Amino acid sequence: MADTILIYGGAGGIGSALARALAAKGAGVHLVGRDEAKLKALADEIGAGFTVTDVEDDAGVTRATEEAAKGGALGGLAYAVGTINLKPFAKLAADDFDRDFRINALGAARALQAALPALNTAQEGASALLFSTVAVQQGFTSHASVAMAKGAVEGLVRALAAELAPKVRVNAIAPSLTETPLAAPLTKSPQMAQAIAGLHALQRLGTPQDIAALGAFLMSREASWITGQVFGVDGGRSTLRTKG
Repeated sequence: MADTILIYGGAGGIGSALARALAAKGAGVHLVGRDEAKLKALADEIGAGFTVTDVEDDAGVTRATEEAAKGGALGGLAYAVGTINLKPFAKLAADDFDRDFRINALGAARALQAALPALNTAQEGASALLFSTVAVQQGFTSHASVAMAKGAVEGLVRALAAELAPKVRVNAIAPSLTETPLAAPLTKSPQMAQAIAGLHALQRLGTPQDIAALGAFLMSREASWITGQVFGVDGGRSTLRTKG
């Protein structure tokens, strides 16, 4: 992992866990997010660079790429930015669908487009990692908007994996509910958290470290023959039913 890995959402639960896991493997890391205090604290902890910007700011995305690559190559890009917008279909407004798509799918495409020249020049090939959700494969009520947006992410993964090969590998992880700040509205109640955990074969919610462990592997040279894949890290929820 000689070249820097650019991580969007680096101050969030999964993004920060991924940054720590990559840094532990010896990778250079550059964080991107909106919370300067959190970014600086993590950057100081792991010896990373950081850029404060919003993923919907095109100029900021360009600046993040430039500050991470420093005129050279990027070894990879992880887009760990997302939304959890759960509403009954009848209550979803056009703005809900629009925002979920912009943040999850269009944001990932913009970040990758901006970074593509630097990714293409990585000497040992580069890796891109995006994030989907178990709700794309499994139909859940009140998930129409986010599942639609993340479904677009999975389509993007497969299209770009074909188009950018062999220089850039593109994969995704599709977690089930994970204990992150973004998921706090669903996990802050112990009763609700326990009930959701019980829907999984492994009887617990995911942790950022569960996701980051696979993410760090997929971005490493050890995964150099893996591309165009969407991996479920979901406690078995996408494929297993332990009751009924």
